[in-house]
Amino acid sequence: MPRVKGGYATRHRRNRVLKLAKGYFGAKHLLFKTAKEQVMNSMAYAYRDRRRKKRDFRKLWITRINAAARLNELSYSRLINGLSLAKIGVNRKILADLAVNDPKGFTSICDQAKKALAK
Repeated sequence: MPRVKGGYATRHRRNRVLKLAKGYFGAKHLLFKTAKEQVMNSMAYAYRDRRRKKRDFRKLWITRINAAARLNELSYSRLINGLSLAKIGVNRKILADLAVNDPKGFTSICDQAKKALAK
């Protein structure tokens, strides 16, 4: 049986991996075996961190809302509870943006939450 070296298919596969490994440090962008290992790890990190990014942003928004709510004599949990009682459907991303960029608007929302809590 004649020997099959792979030719185009093998070279194409290796070049595709090396192209993905462009910019990696040391042998990781030069040698196929180490490049392939690093590309696989990098893709796993990217997959994991696309999900983690959502958690991290939610955590950041909650921290910002809590800081702004405490300036208005409310805790985060009481603010969220008051908003739900007042039937104000504003998500945390928008609340955090209001807290940072429009403190007066955030204060009015806090006042509505306080009124709903007082009832």
